[in-house]
Amino acid sequence: MKITSVDIIDVANDFASATSKWRPVVVRINTNEGISGFGEVGMAYGVGASAGFGMAKDLASIIIGMDPLHNEEIWNKMQKKTFWGQGGGTVVTAGMSGIDIALWDIKGKYLNTPVYQLLGGKTRSKIRAYASQLQFGWGQGNNKSMLVQPEEYAETAATAVAEGYDAIKVDVLAMDEHANWNQRNLNGVLSDNVLRLGYNRLKAVRERVGKDVDVIVEMHAFTDTTAAIQFGKMIEEFGVYYYEEPVMPLNPKQMKKVADHVNIPIAAGERIYTRWGYRPFFENGSVDVIQPDICTCGGITEIKKVCDMAHTYDVAVQIHICGGPISTAAALQMEAAIPNFQIHETHRYALLEANTKSCKYNYQPIHGYYEVPDLPGIGQELTEETIKASIVETVK
Repeated sequence: MKITSVDIIDVANDFASATSKWRPVVVRINTNEGISGFGEVGMAYGVGASAGFGMAKDLASIIIGMDPLHNEEIWNKMQKKTFWGQGGGTVVTAGMSGIDIALWDIKGKYLNTPVYQLLGGKTRSKIRAYASQLQFGWGQGNNKSMLVQPEEYAETAATAVAEGYDAIKVDVLAMDEHANWNQRNLNGVLSDNVLRLGYNRLKAVRERVGKDVDVIVEMHAFTDTTAAIQFGKMIEEFGVYYYEEPVMPLNPKQMKKVADHVNIPIAAGERIYTRWGYRPFFENGSVDVIQPDICTCGGITEIKKVCDMAHTYDVAVQIHICGGPISTAAALQMEAAIPNFQIHETHRYALLEANTKSCKYNYQPIHGYYEVPDLPGIGQELTEETIKASIVETVK
């Protein structure tokens, strides 16, 4: 079997009402045996989707004619024979990820089996999930809303719990008292009024949902080391499940400093790429739960290695998911197979119709748990209608 062409798809959507920047990029690899595989370039949010699109297009040009079943050979070629690949970084590894996931999709379809079987088989039949990013509201009909008052946070948390989730995630600090998101400087020594606003929001959430619901506190690395330690110590009393991205990951020693001063498990990883990027965090013991994004970290080939490395250090895995339905499907395949799985992220964007209608299947948790797709490959594809409506560039 040979790769004959690769389609790079800038997915059409009507997400303008939900977020100003939402741009999933999908890769479809086509073969001479009529089997096609889908993967996602994990830069749907923030700034950089155009670069991800271009990176996937450039990488596609070096794999034409190769056997798609040789995913290790292709992965190493993308890293070793592109010059910039060995430097890594978001754009390079996101492009690699989209291609790699599509290759695994092809392999599963060729062998008529789900990808999780190729990764060693299931270690669990159901995937526990949490409701993610509640500071923007929650629910299928909920467009982006900026929560300010503690009682709003409590009410939104209760909405998610009523749907069956027994775990939630919320950023209680980055929204200021005027509903401005990520506009306040959260570096250095924080004033008491800033800290108290976040504290009161989290207190309201905990009091509303009770002690049996796990609450993850998200920081988005908006805080630096001093601020993260200040706030982390302040919220220890609430029994936080874990403290996510308290600092940015480019200086592993700072993550270690937070871990040494805050008595809450630390999670990070959506902006850490490949096994080389994770190595210092494993070695210094600063992270208790890693959060690699399967669509930016290097794809299925690389994430499996990262998860196995984590297992040797007693580190659990929660794959980061903030993308289209292809991202979700690929993550479910990995989470079904690895023994050190922690919990699955259900981002609020995953509920919105503009996202769910782009693909053939709408995988959603029932009472807080996912079933693992049993279709061959990753079990997800863009619809033909979505592809026709999208910008597509083909590399042959």
